[in-house]
Amino acid sequence: MRFAAASLTALLVGVLPVHADWVRDPAAHVDPLIGSARDGNTFPGATRPFGMIAWSPTSTRGDQTGTGAANGYSYDVTRVRGFSLTHVNGAGCNPGAAGDVPIMPHVGDVTSSPTADTKDAVYASDFSHADEIATPGRYRLGLASGARVDLAVTDRAGIGEFGFPAGTPANLLFRTSNSLNGSEDADITIDPANRRVTGSVLTGAFCGRRANGGVNNRKSYYRLHFVAEFDQPFAGTGTWVDSVLSPGSTHASGGEGYATGADRAGRGSGGYVTFAATRVGMRIGISYVGLEGASANLREEIRPHETVSSVASSAYRAWDSRLNRIRVAGGSGDRRTAFYTALYHALSQPNLMSDVDGRYLGMDRQVHRVSPGQGAQYSNFSGWDQYRAQIQLLALLEPRVAGDFAQSLYNYARQNDGVWDRWVHVNGATHVMTGDPSAATLATFYAMGVRNFDARGAFDSLYEQATAPRPEGLQDAGCPGQCVGQRPNLAQYLSSRYSAQDVCHCWGGAAETLEASVADHALSQWARNLGRVAEADALAPRAAYWRNVFNPAGYAQPRNLDGSWSGVFDPASGHGFAQGTSATYTWMVPHDVSGLAEVMGGPAIAVGRLDEFFGGGGGPLRYDPTNEPGIHAPWLYNELGQPRRTQETVRRLVDTVYGVGPRGLPGNDDLGTMSSWYVFAVLGLYPRSPGSADLLLSSPVFPRVQIRPEGRPATLITASGPAGAVHIDSVRRDGRPHHDWKVDGNLLRDGGTLHFTLSP
Repeated sequence: MRFAAASLTALLVGVLPVHADWVRDPAAHVDPLIGSARDGNTFPGATRPFGMIAWSPTSTRGDQTGTGAANGYSYDVTRVRGFSLTHVNGAGCNPGAAGDVPIMPHVGDVTSSPTADTKDAVYASDFSHADEIATPGRYRLGLASGARVDLAVTDRAGIGEFGFPAGTPANLLFRTSNSLNGSEDADITIDPANRRVTGSVLTGAFCGRRANGGVNNRKSYYRLHFVAEFDQPFAGTGTWVDSVLSPGSTHASGGEGYATGADRAGRGSGGYVTFAATRVGMRIGISYVGLEGASANLREEIRPHETVSSVASSAYRAWDSRLNRIRVAGGSGDRRTAFYTALYHALSQPNLMSDVDGRYLGMDRQVHRVSPGQGAQYSNFSGWDQYRAQIQLLALLEPRVAGDFAQSLYNYARQNDGVWDRWVHVNGATHVMTGDPSAATLATFYAMGVRNFDARGAFDSLYEQATAPRPEGLQDAGCPGQCVGQRPNLAQYLSSRYSAQDVCHCWGGAAETLEASVADHALSQWARNLGRVAEADALAPRAAYWRNVFNPAGYAQPRNLDGSWSGVFDPASGHGFAQGTSATYTWMVPHDVSGLAEVMGGPAIAVGRLDEFFGGGGGPLRYDPTNEPGIHAPWLYNELGQPRRTQETVRRLVDTVYGVGPRGLPGNDDLGTMSSWYVFAVLGLYPRSPGSADLLLSSPVFPRVQIRPEGRPATLITASGPAGAVHIDSVRRDGRPHHDWKVDGNLLRDGGTLHFTLSP
């Protein structure tokens, strides 16, 4: 069947009158608690789009060195030991990173060191979800202790109100050293005369507890500074270091280290302030540059007259504006909630790293200023995850932020001897995962019309890394999972035309080969778009190196340096792969689907194998909706001549795998990647391959959608058909029949209309 493709504004199935109302207040449909259970690893606290600060609870299962959740909060854990200032959305490690400076209202006297309370039995509190309210930009919680918390944020600062029961001691604890993965150092200074608390924590250690690379990554790479000011005088002060409490003290320092369990428990420092009032207001600014930066961020972003309510209202409006990049009409309340919460999570990163004056901490641990023409420095790049969907959504809706992010990654690479790290947290090169996602990401940005970055300089840098072997590519430090080389053992790869399992210095030779093929294809496309013909021609053949790890049975399998197949082949095995099996990775050739069908024996055989892959039952031989290597697979039917199967499969996943409530995500959100998958699936569109602006089609879920990118014309997507209709009968683009299973990037850049006619 042939059908027409279109523009970006139709979703939800069923007959809808043409006068159906657009959603006018999308932020009202967001539930930040979606994904906070079932390993979604989201957090419910107060944050703004792309904000630096994310003020959210740190929960505890009775272990001061752990939380039972990757990002400090799990819906299933109803005891909290603080409200931390920084978080990363949906990272897969447990714990992942950040969770810096938990601040805890404590009802009662402070009679011992909170660090000595290693089981969180005293200086923590239970709570009920009935007393929890999370909305975009604001978080409120009532604790069983009787304390109340109300938090709201700007981009780099926050304002909080803490309530205490009358007639009881009222204290705020600053657990300065208690970041999620620990800390190398921390300090706090209390200034009663000016009602002010300042301090910092030296930390990092993303994925620092990984059994396969944690020791390599238990290191510091940033110091977060904070300045907190209060509207009530201090009735008392105190600090602690390890097990020693010092009432009346106003300064302390000391870190926890990065060990686990008993080797870290009972270590660290912090301080507390006591109040005579039952209501305490606090304003706090943060900075990765210094206390002066934190103070300036606070002064600039929260004015003296501001209240929690006024800051929360401003944050809500900021979210409403961003979420209005996509307007929908029709659909159930649950469908709107799932959609706009997914968009909320997708636009929660990248995160601001630069202060209001443009200064930021570089990957070389030096202070830099944003590049000429750059609006801000951003970070938190989960490359292996994000390049498959979140990056494309960012480029589509927020091209200015996408360009600043591209420049940010280039800035970090220049500060890192030219090396682009595949997982950047704050200013730290963590090396997590595999492949070269920076190449795929920036090539995609450029293909999708993002221009506000040094595209030629960035391309030259990435091309050099893809063609000139470097010594770190021969190291095994952190392997598997955190191998340090951007292009591991590149000389061998270029000679053998595959990454050899026995000498690759990577996380799986077959996975590395497939990832490098995708990256090189994207770089080749970028080079051609730049008019760099020689580089494009040099890279183009490398896009086909994936063929060299396909065994005669038509599956991906790792090979050794001598050409032999590594291990006893089993499509259910993860040998040679990263977080996936051969059965999943075999489909990871989005840039050459016809070539993939060819090695399988033809399109009909490939379709049959896809049918089996989506046959249900779970297990290592079936599609895994919880992780990234196969998330593009439902759209492969399009290029294999069976678009109806794409439409059926995508809709089934939308309806059964995603939902509302804390368990509404299938797995780690991975910095908005899984949420971006859902947004695209509901729109009836999906990125064809990295380095391309083409979008593959499936049936939209809402009857009307309008995509309104920043600074670009809008695209309208509409769908008509009977209730329950999933299959596309026809598509009209700008009123003319569109006989294709994809649309090119001109639709998104120039705007237009797509109308889908659906049938059951």
